[in-house]
Amino acid sequence: MMKALNPPITTWTGKRVWLIGASSGIGAALAESLLTAGASVVLSARRAEQLTTIAAPHSTAYVVPFDVTETEAWPLALAQVLEHLGHIDLVVLGAARYDPTHSWTIDLEQAEKSFDLNVVSVYRGLSVIVPHLLEQGCGGVSLIASISGYTGLPRALIYGATKAALQNLCETLYFELAPKGLAVYLINPGFVQTPMTSGNDFPMPGLLTPQQAAQAIMRGFERGHFEIRFPKAFSFTLRLISMLPDRLRFALLHQTTGM
Repeated sequence: MMKALNPPITTWTGKRVWLIGASSGIGAALAESLLTAGASVVLSARRAEQLTTIAAPHSTAYVVPFDVTETEAWPLALAQVLEHLGHIDLVVLGAARYDPTHSWTIDLEQAEKSFDLNVVSVYRGLSVIVPHLLEQGCGGVSLIASISGYTGLPRALIYGATKAALQNLCETLYFELAPKGLAVYLINPGFVQTPMTSGNDFPMPGLLTPQQAAQAIMRGFERGHFEIRFPKAFSFTLRLISMLPDRLRFALLHQTTGM
């Protein structure tokens, strides 16, 4: 059996997790799963009220609301997290927005906001998180990307590009940080029933609930996977399509999407 790329997490009891983008969707479901499994979790997002509602039933849940697009907010947020946890075993960076866009309806302001939240805010976070984890000498960081980053897809002109950027970024993080003792995880969800996908007016193959997505992520952490992708069949198929020669790939995507 091949060795896991990250150390498997055999128990969540006593683990300390900072979950960013925890107010709804996958983030909220993942928070519930982690807390139920015994982890201490700091929940972060802009919407403090939603975070407080999620945290209320759990004695090991803490709320640190802030805006990830504000560079100066990150060091203060990290300091507050450390006040609650004292140590960080895992950071999950999951704040994102989804703007379905065709190439003939580009909205420049929308594109700038998407890249700022989906990509630049991750760099803001990494600039304070990675030095801290290296100083600790242990811990891990996880980026929530998407299988839409595998290949160009209809309406994913902005969103898919931001997620492809995160995939490349995460691979570099692993290459550089794993030898220094840090775990790095790339989470690539498919379609999940969240506020972001609620406006989609097309069939979403392999659609999962946020709870199913959270369980898939937990299993990936526990098994020490680098890439955690789901649902299995749809994500594997799209990954395979992305590796086909261009002529075949474009023809197949045109046929399957009707575009």
